[in-house]
Amino acid sequence: MDTIKQLQWRYATKKFDRNKKLSKTKLDILKRAFNLTATSFGLQTIKLVVIENEVLRGSLVKHSYNQKQVLDASHLLVICIQRDISTADVNAYYDNIKAIRNTSDTILEPYRLELIDMMKNMTVEARQQWSKNQAYISLGNLLTVCAVEGIDSCPMEGFMPEEFDTILELNKQNLKSVLLLPVGYRADDDMFAEFEKVRKSIDDAIIEL
Repeated sequence: MDTIKQLQWRYATKKFDRNKKLSKTKLDILKRAFNLTATSFGLQTIKLVVIENEVLRGSLVKHSYNQKQVLDASHLLVICIQRDISTADVNAYYDNIKAIRNTSDTILEPYRLELIDMMKNMTVEARQQWSKNQAYISLGNLLTVCAVEGIDSCPMEGFMPEEFDTILELNKQNLKSVLLLPVGYRADDDMFAEFEKVRKSIDDAIIEL
């Protein structure tokens, strides 16, 4: 697989073919890629909601400024953050490290206490922003994986999170929606597929020291 060739092929798909659906294998790759995304401390204060149901997605179109990709794509991925991060979240994370790696409490305890203290010294808004940073990392990761796997996608910030949160009942799960990623396959008549990619030259974009 030529990674650069696939990144050139990728674009923000404006029109999806509603008749083409992702296979279970492709969808599983995206789920696993999301779960393997790098996050600060590995804490994973983000979650992915995968929506296939067309009736549900249809109800979300008007809250996405009528962007049809939400309905026409094979699946809609909603990247969410936790509304807050608790001491219990940090403890659960370190308990998971201990269970998987069999790391002793003697080694883990200083790091556990440091992260608990760090979170306590942040405001709720700061903790949410911290989580949003992780959400954008996951979006970038998913975009690259989609390109490599030949899956079309369209990253979207333009939607009404509060409406999504209500319809998807995310509040009950301590979650806030922050990003959308419709995924599927481009329609044959999406004119944007043939547009030349517009980027700065490598010399303008990269500084080598």
